[in-house]
Amino acid sequence: MSEDAPTTGRIDGRDHLLAVRVYYEDTDFTGRVYHARYLQFLERGRTDFLRLLGVGHVALLERPDPLVFAVTRMSLAFKAAAWIDDALIVRSRFQKATGVRLVVDQAVLRGEETLLEAEVEAVCITPDGRPRRAPKEVVEAIRPLAAPPTESNRPRVPK
Repeated sequence: MSEDAPTTGRIDGRDHLLAVRVYYEDTDFTGRVYHARYLQFLERGRTDFLRLLGVGHVALLERPDPLVFAVTRMSLAFKAAAWIDDALIVRSRFQKATGVRLVVDQAVLRGEETLLEAEVEAVCITPDGRPRRAPKEVVEAIRPLAAPPTESNRPRVPK
């Protein structure tokens, strides 16, 4: 990977960890991170987790049977505020990968402090909005991370 390539984070056990920095544009008039920005941080975490597993959004659209992921449900619990220039970690963990549905637990952390907890449900759909099952290779990439790790299902990260 080129030194100029953006990071996609790293996998640690079942968790994907993505470092993000808070910029001025992420804050509101009080200097705290604006609540909607956390959704963008979470999206980056899920997208880069999938990318690291070899499941990129562009490749999914270029398949003969194209698909996209659509968020259908999101539960958020704000615990503490982040501030300009904070170094944060977005932690993502797959809980389920079945049929058309993915469930991801996520958190935004500053050091050991949890700032936000989230549970996100996404479904696979065709570009015109019809539900469809996730392709076998997508499920196989995610499933080992959606169950407690054992010797037989350790994740294999594509190189």
